Amino acid sequence: MNIQVRAFDHPDAVKLNDLVQLEYAEMYGDGGDLTPLDPAMFDPPHGLYLIAYDAHGRPVATGGWRSQERNDEGYADGDAELKRMYVIPEGRGQGLARRILAALEADARAAGRTRMVLETGDRQPEAIALYLSSGYTPCEKFGLYRTYESSRCYAKPLQRNPGA
Repeated sequence: MNIQVRAFDHPDAVKLNDLVQLEYAEMYGDGGDLTPLDPAMFDPPHGLYLIAYDAHGRPVATGGWRSQERNDEGYADGDAELKRMYVIPEGRGQGLARRILAALEADARAAGRTRMVLETGDRQPEAIALYLSSGYTPCEKFGLYRTYESSRCYAKPLQRNPGA
């Protein structure tokens, strides 16, 4: 797999975002994730957006992070929010999400972010299992869906020296 930095509005990112939105709509019966996202939110050093390509150059996985600070939606100063983690069905089970997650955490840490946070839904057990096995723990709800019963929020400290 070849993981590349891309803009959130790159054609491959748009394609994968459309696919994940269809899955969200199927799972939750609505229009997908309605969180407002501007491509500039993922521009370094305040964010990053990654796409993994297979050996044939097809986009197969994606994920990004964006900076957040304390606000009325429940974020804290220094937060990096994980967004649009997605692997196409035929690419699942190969560790792509875990590789993208690790790269995003490393980048957010290098950018001075102190905590990675994410929101997912109760109908995404594979995503929840990935995050729990990667050191994330449940946290106070935040973001657009913080009042939804189906919302699940997780956080992980981003230590500069993990062994310290």
